[in-house]
Amino acid sequence: MIILGAARQGRALGRWLPTTGARVTLSDSRRVDLLADVVAEFDGQPVTLALGGHPLDLLDECDVLCISGGVPLTIPIIQDAIRRGIRITNDAQLFLERCPAPVLGITGSAGKTTTTALVGAMGQASGRTTYIGGNIGDVLLDVLPQITASDLVVMELSSFQLELMTVSPAVAALLNVTPNHLDRHGTMDAYSAAKANIFRHQSPSQVTVFGYDDPNARRLSDQAPGRRAYFSMQRAVLSGAFLDGGHIVTSGDSAPGMSFELVCDVGAIRLRGAHNVLNVIAACAVAGAGYIPVKAMREAIETFTGVPHRLETVAVIDGVTWVNNSIATAPERVIAALRSYNEPLILLAGGRDKNLPWDDLADLAVQRCRAVITFGEYGPQIVEHMYRAMARHGAVANHNSAVLERVVGVATLDEAVTRAHQVAQPGDVVLLSPGGTSYDAYVDFAARGAHFRELVHGLAAR
Repeated sequence: MIILGAARQGRALGRWLPTTGARVTLSDSRRVDLLADVVAEFDGQPVTLALGGHPLDLLDECDVLCISGGVPLTIPIIQDAIRRGIRITNDAQLFLERCPAPVLGITGSAGKTTTTALVGAMGQASGRTTYIGGNIGDVLLDVLPQITASDLVVMELSSFQLELMTVSPAVAALLNVTPNHLDRHGTMDAYSAAKANIFRHQSPSQVTVFGYDDPNARRLSDQAPGRRAYFSMQRAVLSGAFLDGGHIVTSGDSAPGMSFELVCDVGAIRLRGAHNVLNVIAACAVAGAGYIPVKAMREAIETFTGVPHRLETVAVIDGVTWVNNSIATAPERVIAALRSYNEPLILLAGGRDKNLPWDDLADLAVQRCRAVITFGEYGPQIVEHMYRAMARHGAVANHNSAVLERVVGVATLDEAVTRAHQVAQPGDVVLLSPGGTSYDAYVDFAARGAHFRELVHGLAAR
């Protein structure tokens, strides 16, 4: 077996596959000197390392090619494997094929990590041993030997994992489908098709939860081979969860008839923003499909304070609140973050673009932000987006004091934090919500968020 990519998922495959009796080669395109931790981890292990490239002759004795999520399917070795008829799979597929416990799988363009973490907390509150992982947290292959049939698994799945999948979890959730990762998938049709694999291989008795308020998710629900449930902030649904005034309600169509049950009031939610209210409703719908009791849902909601790098308050310094929302790797996520605050905002935006539309975000930033500071590879283009938006809103700028005062472009996140510190006033919120990926300067969004924390704590220490 050949594993492509020695990041988190590839290394987990390298640890697990030898326990199945497979002969394993782990290949990564990066130079050996950049992979000292990988060399150290597999020193003395029954894994052959092929570093510095993916030579095609690796396939000569290959039966199965395992791909880490970050490896694009267009590279030559994968295309050659397809021509040779070699089976291509990944860690998520291998896990789902072997997991003895029910799996609640969750995907979406936005909100999937918070929803996954909250559903996991609901499972734990119910008293069941609950494993949470997949595209977040633990690579679940690492804990597969410990999982029993009486346990519960809550699994986040990305489009990168799903595009290869030929198996679906027993309970699936498609939260929403909005433009994202078009630099990888090319078109919205291809991206939507990858997302749809979360339910495409279900049996008629299995269930998928769809976001009713998202037109693309609702449209894809017509393709579900199993039972369908929904969640909504806009209307009551017959099976799933919805917002009724200020209350979150679950619904079900099980015999002897329709049933509704109050979960909690919206005021019990400790997360900021309307998008997080929707995430909580989604979690209730998924948990209900997984037979988690309402009492456990309520307990988890009342104690859940969020996931790192998602509207995470890092510090309050001289009356200025510094917020880490590094997870926002698409403009849509930045829009949701901006709408979560009424305070004056200084937005830090940048990173690497994913070929996504920025006009709606720029228009909102003009109206909601006091300043926008851009950084990273896409920073200069964001500045141009902002200038065009200010031109579109020129008439408003004459009489609305909330309209953007300044746009500043810098090279790095360090410089962006320094500039924000210079212009911030008491009562402001400095919001790191980049809108682009981290790959121009960091290994992932978490590393970018951790660096932001360090920079902010450095300000506090002064």
